[in-house]
Amino acid sequence: MKYLKYILGLLVLLLIGFFAMGLIKPEISYECEIMVEKPTSEAWAVLEDESRMGEWMPGFQKIEHISGTKGSVGAVSNVYFLQDGKETVIKETITAIQPNESISMRFENEFMNMDYKMVLNSVEGKTKITTTTRAEGNGLMSKSIMAVAGGSIKAQEESNLANLKKTIEENTRNYSQVQ
Repeated sequence: MKYLKYILGLLVLLLIGFFAMGLIKPEISYECEIMVEKPTSEAWAVLEDESRMGEWMPGFQKIEHISGTKGSVGAVSNVYFLQDGKETVIKETITAIQPNESISMRFENEFMNMDYKMVLNSVEGKTKITTTTRAEGNGLMSKSIMAVAGGSIKAQEESNLANLKKTIEENTRNYSQVQ
């Protein structure tokens, strides 16, 4: 019986510590960067091509435009992902855009809200892509999970960028004739 009290006490302390982490660190921020062996205009075109998004974002299903002028500030879309057999919908709002240079977006769902910025810079005919992310959980449980798992969220962004790099560098489509 004495050991059960110790185990129960330890579990309560761990649970308190878990939720305290969400209060102490309610948001995560990080930056990621890749260099792509293609010019900025082509990198931007591939990045914006909805038919290619599944190549670099795991689980991506579709984008459904909701309101505003598509591809401009204020445009709102629902982005659908399939993860572990479950559909997830994320509301995306474009907050700033400079074609071929940068895009800023706000992503919202039940679990968290995220402010995201992607910047493309031309460097000697190549493209440096830098992303900046600030995310905050919606509720104490999600804040605590994010405080503990923030590294895995950044790792997912790094993986997505590596996939994006591959998608851009393997591109053979001539986007200048499409636009």
